[in-house]
Amino acid sequence: MADDHEAVYAALLEVHQRGQSAALATVIETQGSMPRHVGSKMLVYADGRIVGTVGGGSMEARVIQAALAALVDGQARLETYTLNNLEDGDPGVCGGTARIFIEPLEVAPTLLVIGGGHTGKAVAELGKWLGFRVVLCDDRPEFANPGYAPGLDGYVICKPHEVPQHTTITSNTYIACLTRGLPVDVQLLPALASTSARYVGLIGSKRRWALTVKALREVGMSEEQIRRVHAPIGLELEAESPREIALSILAEIVMVRRGGSGAPMRWLDA
Repeated sequence: MADDHEAVYAALLEVHQRGQSAALATVIETQGSMPRHVGSKMLVYADGRIVGTVGGGSMEARVIQAALAALVDGQARLETYTLNNLEDGDPGVCGGTARIFIEPLEVAPTLLVIGGGHTGKAVAELGKWLGFRVVLCDDRPEFANPGYAPGLDGYVICKPHEVPQHTTITSNTYIACLTRGLPVDVQLLPALASTSARYVGLIGSKRRWALTVKALREVGMSEEQIRRVHAPIGLELEAESPREIALSILAEIVMVRRGGSGAPMRWLDA
């Protein structure tokens, strides 16, 4: 069982580093004859893959389904399984019972910053302070490395439109595009359109965004895909410095993540 635990713990670390979704199933109590003992663990990924085992057979298949349900609703559950039902595929001779705790793992959201200039660096640093898993991407090596922006979770050096090929983008990913101009954006945004990112924001003026929209339509990007982009990025704060702009951007990202409105909370009737 020690080897199984090592594999599960290694997979847990990888899940954390990659910002993936998974649920952990742990045998917490057994009675009678059971194939696995208390403490046995199994990690279930969102696509149904597993690492480790809680006993195999029909019971394990039911645990996997419960784990996938936990990933959908975000709720932990305590399930009881009895190995004495021949119709369910149980061996019948075991007759044991297991209680298994299934918990969806809280995965930090990923902030993917594309463009590592002054503002990109400020966004990455603020995002890390806010608890995001932060990945910084730039096609210039000097703007995407631990010496330039220390303490981040990943550094990707590639052309902006190649980012989806070099990092995992999920529905728990928030993308801040702090790019250098329209030619880059026209290649980048279609590449991001097919991802499941929760948020895609693009820096620039209203005029730049209007020109970008025209160019995106010409290359075949749909209106629905264009409407996914938050542009110009951020909330209106009249921000000027890189850190102020970063605050504007992260405020909008947190608003989208938490379902806020962005309206002032001042109560005028107080």
